[in-house]
Amino acid sequence: MSKNEEMKAFATYIYVLSTHTKEIEIHRNWKLRMTSTFSLMSRLSLLTVCLIGSFVLMASCGSEGSTESAADTKPYIVATTGMIADAVSEVVGDLATVEGLMGPGVDPHLYKATRGDLTQLRKAQVIFYNGLHLEGKMGEVLEKLSEQKPVYAVGEALSSDSLIYHGSNTDSKDPHIWFDVSMWTQVVSEIGLRMGEVDTPNKAIYMQRAEAYIQQLRSLHGAVGQKLAEIPPSQRVLITAHDAFSYFGRAYGVEVRGLQGISTVSEFGLKDVSELVDFIVSRKIKAVFVESSIPTRSLEAVIASCKQQGHEVKLGGTLFSDAMGAANTPEGTYIGMVNYNVETITEALK
Repeated sequence: MSKNEEMKAFATYIYVLSTHTKEIEIHRNWKLRMTSTFSLMSRLSLLTVCLIGSFVLMASCGSEGSTESAADTKPYIVATTGMIADAVSEVVGDLATVEGLMGPGVDPHLYKATRGDLTQLRKAQVIFYNGLHLEGKMGEVLEKLSEQKPVYAVGEALSSDSLIYHGSNTDSKDPHIWFDVSMWTQVVSEIGLRMGEVDTPNKAIYMQRAEAYIQQLRSLHGAVGQKLAEIPPSQRVLITAHDAFSYFGRAYGVEVRGLQGISTVSEFGLKDVSELVDFIVSRKIKAVFVESSIPTRSLEAVIASCKQQGHEVKLGGTLFSDAMGAANTPEGTYIGMVNYNVETITEALK
């Protein structure tokens, strides 16, 4: 190869080499740019996901907050007995949250408030209780709370003329007002009135619901009288552990006797047992009744004593007196409780 040809070949080699180097550099720059672009896109995507997640979380929290706010706007009501809690629930419907302190089988005369009860009472915006000394020592707590919030004793709203008094003491009012269904309609009316004062925007609804429930109670009142009429007049005698049915007896023409007085706080003695046994034997009473909130031993002693005197008296059944039945059962409502008691009494005595 001539010297001239060698120079041309070397020049060609240098040209090819430089061109290839430029391509490599171009390729390297392109990769760097693409890597940077993808990195930026990844960061943007991650940021987008985070932003979307934040918005979803905020929306969720906002939704929960609004739900809780809506729940918080409902009045929280506490009632002492199941009968009152049931009446309040019928009046307020879904417009308020209602809780009762004393469940099935609880004797309100002997009831002592627990720490949990006191927490509920302090938390409550409205409190309804029976009054007329039914709740015993709890009355003092409720009176103090009345200085801080609306606290209503439904029994105190009834006229003094309609109440039954025991003994010479004018303060010994019988608190078992729910056993006269016609009187209980007045309690329901009082609850509707008070709720209208506490929650004025829903006053019309409370009054409407109260009136609708009162109509049901008026029908119940008539049905009770008709059912008890199946019992022969001479056998319309109701004997229970304590004197809780006086309003029932007055309203429906039934003679009532209790081993204890109007409160289970009072003790009974041998004289009380002896007098009641003599009455049952002389009147040839067919059955006596225990109560769901009171131990049965007192009337078991009466039944045994009657047997010793040659008179067989049976246990007619268990009545709901100071407490209703279990929740989610017919007897767990006021109307269901009354129907059950009347059916039990009628079947045992007729």
